Amino acid sequence: MSALKSKVCLVTGAGSGIGTATAVALAAEGAVTVLVGRRRGLLEEVAATIAEAGGTAHVAPAAVDDPEQVAALVDGVRERVGPVDVLVNVAGSASKVRNARWMSDEDWDAVLRVNLSGVFTLTRAVLPDMLDRGAGTVITVSSNAALRPGLLSGPAYGAAKAGVVNFMNYLNASYRNDGVRATAILPGEVDTPILDNRPLPPPAQERATMLLPEDVAAAVLLAASLPQRAVIEELLITPTHQRDLSPDIEAGRRSGAPEGFLPS
Repeated sequence: MSALKSKVCLVTGAGSGIGTATAVALAAEGAVTVLVGRRRGLLEEVAATIAEAGGTAHVAPAAVDDPEQVAALVDGVRERVGPVDVLVNVAGSASKVRNARWMSDEDWDAVLRVNLSGVFTLTRAVLPDMLDRGAGTVITVSSNAALRPGLLSGPAYGAAKAGVVNFMNYLNASYRNDGVRATAILPGEVDTPILDNRPLPPPAQERATMLLPEDVAAAVLLAASLPQRAVIEELLITPTHQRDLSPDIEAGRRSGAPEGFLPS
């Protein structure tokens, strides 16, 4: 029997990309998946795909950067299917501007709210139930940008993704002896819709060399399905092929600059 059979697994960002692939993978192992995202229509499509394959999925639209919506979400899940056994934080956003010189306060705050504060708020909401039961898993999809920051990812995204790695380490340091374990997964480039928001969206031939969402979902599945006695604290997964990033970095240098600006 699968270790995830009948486990309540809440996945954020479940309407596309890594979130969708993760929810489908968990459901295939018998988990009761809770699909969280802003757009109900996309979540319902994912739920239908899971149901057609014989899995169980519940749609729960919510914005992870809104503490009131998060509290209502966790309460509703508890009442509907039970307390969360596995939380997978996938929801993320990135700004178009990648140069700190030109980034606005609004862009900085928006990226940190989703990628960092949202992870904290949702984890805090599920933590009491996990501690009461003496078992729980929190998995957060961070990024290679946490280790290798720069103009490709931008200052806010890299800082937020480094912050969630630190927070997962905090959870292990504070609660592992209470049965709560945490994992940070740090993917390199993944072919997902978030790439369309880059200053220079990669063309199809470049995306073909990247990781697929299913690759990251497989890493999540490994961390979630290990026996409770074992925890993967950090997992770095990157494309085998390393592409030339210099055009992307140069586009990041120019993004948001005033018209006519010529970088030195």
